[in-house]
Amino acid sequence: MKTLFILPLATMMGIMASCNSNNKSAANSSDTSSSNPLLTASSLPFQAPPFDKIKDSDFKPALEQGMKDQLAEIQKIADDTSAPTFENTILAMEKSGVLLRRANNVFNALTGANTDSVLQKVQEDIAPEMAATDDAIHLNSKLFKRVEAVYNDSTNSKLDAESNRLVKFYYQQFVQAGAKLSDADKENLKKLNGQEASLTAKFNNQLLAAAKAGGLEINNTADLAGLAQSDIDALAQNAKANKSKSKYLISLQNTTQQPLLQSLSNRDVRAKLFNASWIRAEKSDSNDTRKTIVNIAKLRAEKAKLLGYPNYAAWVLQDQMAKTPEAVDKFFAQLVPAATAKAKSEATDIQAVIDQQKGGFKLQPWDWDFYAEQVRKQKYDLNESDVKPYFELNKVLQNGVFYTANQLYGLTFKERHDIPVYQKDVRVFEVIDKDGKTIGLFYCDYFKRDNKNGGAWMSNMVDQSKLLGTQPVIYNVCNFTKPAPGQPALISFDDVTTMFHEFGHALHGFFADQQYVSISGTSVARDFVEFPSQFNEHWALYPQVFKNYAVHYKTGQPMPQALVDKIKKASKFNQGYALTEILAAASLDMKWHELSAAAPLQDADKFEAMALQETGLNLSQVPPRYRSSYFLHIWSNGYAAGYYAYLWTEMLDDDAFSWFTENGGLTRANGQRFRDMILSRGNTIEYGKMFRDFRGHNPDIKPMEKNRGLIPE
Repeated sequence: MKTLFILPLATMMGIMASCNSNNKSAANSSDTSSSNPLLTASSLPFQAPPFDKIKDSDFKPALEQGMKDQLAEIQKIADDTSAPTFENTILAMEKSGVLLRRANNVFNALTGANTDSVLQKVQEDIAPEMAATDDAIHLNSKLFKRVEAVYNDSTNSKLDAESNRLVKFYYQQFVQAGAKLSDADKENLKKLNGQEASLTAKFNNQLLAAAKAGGLEINNTADLAGLAQSDIDALAQNAKANKSKSKYLISLQNTTQQPLLQSLSNRDVRAKLFNASWIRAEKSDSNDTRKTIVNIAKLRAEKAKLLGYPNYAAWVLQDQMAKTPEAVDKFFAQLVPAATAKAKSEATDIQAVIDQQKGGFKLQPWDWDFYAEQVRKQKYDLNESDVKPYFELNKVLQNGVFYTANQLYGLTFKERHDIPVYQKDVRVFEVIDKDGKTIGLFYCDYFKRDNKNGGAWMSNMVDQSKLLGTQPVIYNVCNFTKPAPGQPALISFDDVTTMFHEFGHALHGFFADQQYVSISGTSVARDFVEFPSQFNEHWALYPQVFKNYAVHYKTGQPMPQALVDKIKKASKFNQGYALTEILAAASLDMKWHELSAAAPLQDADKFEAMALQETGLNLSQVPPRYRSSYFLHIWSNGYAAGYYAYLWTEMLDDDAFSWFTENGGLTRANGQRFRDMILSRGNTIEYGKMFRDFRGHNPDIKPMEKNRGLIPE
């Protein structure tokens, strides 16, 4: 989902980064000559960014020129003395800000996936300027009067449905941004917005530095007992790549739990790795984020009060599918009892294994994944090391992710080696539709780097718009461990699912078929945008798809059916834990953003503990998927009061997939129907209606509960 005129500095994809290894000093930032490739549309296919020409020093002048240009364009619209119409007001705004959008899209892409100190400085410097530009547009009284006049014009009935939707969208965005405030309140709001933008940029850079500094250094190979040799080699390579003084380096992933906790047999090392993750941003140093997040939460509460809402969550949710914080809290209440009960049952099973082995200790968070893996082996005889050889990254991509898109939607893919990339590991594919026409470019960047934001995400470098004559250039970013040179990239089934998930977002972007960029593709509500991505996850285990990509990297033989059956049976294993950790994180998000402006400044750790206790999610062995101090989604990536969306859209995607199972599964006809009714619609139809038109009824939570193993199938 994108903002009205200006794409946010931190999109749902995360903080971003540098374009090449030859970064130039920011001393040239005043250069706005024609040598700056961001100032003009790229001549590459689909206006793909010319990463071989872009320098760090190009961004600040391009962004500043983009803001200057757009403000001039907007003021011209506001000063128009002719009667407001759709064409001279709404359409004119939709055509504005082309340079800013182009430069900001590329800037966001790079500051998330390959950053450096120069770009981080630009990010912090430009954030308040961007916020001020946004305010100058949304709080322009003359402009809003024109928007409001068009909104109230009864002749809007003559507009086509998408144009009418755009008018309503603009009006709602202006009102939500404070267009109806008094002049004095607008000035206060501008100050709050500027302060929040600065703090958000600060949080981004604090967290990236904290994660980089928080990696676990290990010198004794024996401490890595339990890991495969390929993993050990990768950790050695990681230490060299990051110039670590240690022999091995375990870099931190974005989540609380770390992937290697599943395999490390040394309990002390597990505890060290967990604690490195848990306190990464709470060391009372310059990278400690606790004061930053408390101040962000306070500013947001004050902004909500100024805008006439009891809290920030109420303000955010007004244009979402859920509509109100009360609806979200009610949704959580339906899930928490069953989720925590199942998690406690799973903890009992794990403790039994520990006791059988005469461990002599009580289960702790750093033990969960290690012993859960043993329980899984006992119950399902499933060993992760037996599975990984069948999930070679390129085969998963080509014969799994791309194959599914071909079978459902008729897409084919052609790798392009002539398109410049921002880092050598990035690959580019041309996306070809069923009629043979190319519909866009797809970049994939799968391996972890310490100057890359944690997690996985999708976004656009170029947005789709018939009005602007642009087609999508889309990228997926993940953080898989890069194999040692000469070794295959073998990934877990969780990683396989992540690839399907992020490409689900990409499909939502590629199938965009809108006139207007503001409501195109993934520019939808947070509690709808994860629907296509999570829906796409279902195909990872679909028999026809699975057998096509799950082949042994050495022999080429398909995974034995007995092992496939074990994966399927184990798919509901540990779901109590998995759901509880997400619910805990989502509840923290809501609690922070349900604070009123009258609430005193919080102690971050005490507030977190209290919030988890109030919601019944304070299970000591099941920590939140993200702790408040490193919860990038809500403090930077646009998911404030919106992390619940992953669970809300899980309800949607499970219900939608049940339609497929009822109607023949993986077929072109079914795929076309989903494309036509969901994936190609963007924000052109009310979300509830869009879902009902496809499914035939309102969202049903039962398929989700069954899929999670919370109720019998």
